[in-house]
Amino acid sequence: MTGFTVSSGDALLVIDVQNDFCRSGALEVPDGDAVVAPVNELMRQFPVVVLTQDWHPAAHTSFASQHTEAGPFDTINMPYGEQTLWPDHCIQGTHGSRFHPDLASDHAHLIVRKGFRAEVDSYSAFVENDKVTSTGLDHWLRGLGVKRVVCCGLALDFCVRFSAEDARSHGFDTVVLEHACRGIDMQGSVAAARDSMLSAGITLS
Repeated sequence: MTGFTVSSGDALLVIDVQNDFCRSGALEVPDGDAVVAPVNELMRQFPVVVLTQDWHPAAHTSFASQHTEAGPFDTINMPYGEQTLWPDHCIQGTHGSRFHPDLASDHAHLIVRKGFRAEVDSYSAFVENDKVTSTGLDHWLRGLGVKRVVCCGLALDFCVRFSAEDARSHGFDTVVLEHACRGIDMQGSVAAARDSMLSAGITLS
């Protein structure tokens, strides 16, 4: 985080620090628990803090269990485009969907639940995977005078990446704090995410 200073127009966007993405979770991100301490420290510094929470119904179409022709981590074509199939995870109201028990979630000013529509996945905090359905987060941030969105959390190569890219496409200066992120890294997906974010004009710090 060298050279990074929090300012009055900043919002911290904390992506999916939930049990199912941490140790022994249904979709464990390697070393995912390691983001909790730095995220907690960051939340104390920002004037606006937003948490996102994956919030899937039990039969979500992004779950491999709903597709006999493919398995976990395969990619299939959905009506809205390519979709990676995942193990069942972050099912509404389950232990796995809850925030990590050590996450200081009381610092949040807003919690955005995503992926609750059974027919479309939602990596981004701003727009669902159909690239049409908005969560309304951009309008909420603008109403508070936010100019820059600073992203952290899980996983760097999926929900952090797409949230950051959508923040940038909505006109926010965008930073990703890599020390407070961890990635799944499927077939080079972390390197691809970094390249994509840099190409979009996002600062990696």
